[in-house]
Amino acid sequence: MSELVKEFNDYRTKMNDVILSKNNLVMKRLWNLDTNTYEAGALDTKTKEMLGLVASMVLRCDDCIKYHLGKSHELGVTTEQMYEIFAVANIVGGTIVIPHTRRAAEYWEELSNQEQGTGN
Repeated sequence: MSELVKEFNDYRTKMNDVILSKNNLVMKRLWNLDTNTYEAGALDTKTKEMLGLVASMVLRCDDCIKYHLGKSHELGVTTEQMYEIFAVANIVGGTIVIPHTRRAAEYWEELSNQEQGTGN
């Protein structure tokens, strides 16, 4: 696993554990709502992750972008599909999304290189 991907996943897991350990009912409900939102329904999980990625890019949340990139990769989104997702996000969000697209492309390359066995 590349260092970029490992660092993000480790930090996310660590801090989620800290937050959820405080037993705040509202936070637990929010996490549960988020989990349930991305389960298959009228839309499949893969489509929902792609929608989540576009929304995260438009809202310019780099952590959210990395999370949805990882989930999209796990669900079999192709590089060709990913660049169409990037295009939609840039059309909807405007040129301010370009720096986030750069970081998203870097993270996607890391995920793709892992799959090919060329990651660190």
